[in-house]
Amino acid sequence: MNNPVEDLENRIYAYLRQQSELYGAVNFDMAPKSDERMNKAELTDISRIIQQPYQADPRLGSINTLDDLEVYCNTLDLLKTDLPNTRLVFGKGNPDADLMIIGEAPGADEDRLGEPFVGRSGQLLTKILEAIQFNRQDVYIANILKHRPPDNRNPLPEERLRSLPYLIRQIELVQPKLILCLGKVPTETLLQTKASLKELRGKFHTFMGRYQVLLTYHPAYLLRDPHKKRDTWHDVQLLRSRYDELGCKP
Repeated sequence: MNNPVEDLENRIYAYLRQQSELYGAVNFDMAPKSDERMNKAELTDISRIIQQPYQADPRLGSINTLDDLEVYCNTLDLLKTDLPNTRLVFGKGNPDADLMIIGEAPGADEDRLGEPFVGRSGQLLTKILEAIQFNRQDVYIANILKHRPPDNRNPLPEERLRSLPYLIRQIELVQPKLILCLGKVPTETLLQTKASLKELRGKFHTFMGRYQVLLTYHPAYLLRDPHKKRDTWHDVQLLRSRYDELGCKP
């Protein structure tokens, strides 16, 4: 049974998150986050999924195009959150991109348009990419979740676990040489770690033994704390440098 006090706290926290994106920084020090953090067992479950991504859904291995995967994902209730009547937000960009960007989950604008990163966070992401000579059509953009969570809350651990096999197949079909994780949720999920962004930033990590992963702050966080933009600038310069070193295209 849900704890009514905890439920109220989470609703207040979700409201503050939403207001902060619209009106600026909010102090989140007292925000309840226990339901959004992954425990050791859940991180172990993620490792198992990464090792055998098709075990839960054997059909995934026979889907060979992004278009077919999108059609299939659109039929799956398990990818939905507990917010009713949401639209699938699959991914957008160059299907042959050497750089794939992974965020957390769709918001209201993304749900309305069916495309990732089209709200204020998306506008900032576009500016960040342009600063290192990328157009959005050069890269491929997706999220950990493919449906919007209620009140723009972070993806819950069980939602990430359900969604991960489909994201892995999406990554395999794009075959990027580099992956940029935006924020704690995709970082924690792909790298199976509870280490902080501060500990993990500034170096490349490996996902599934073959994808080079860099991480930086989520654009929504930068809207709340512009002081982190300098750190993000260092991160994306490192990304651009590795992109050029690897001879990535375009």
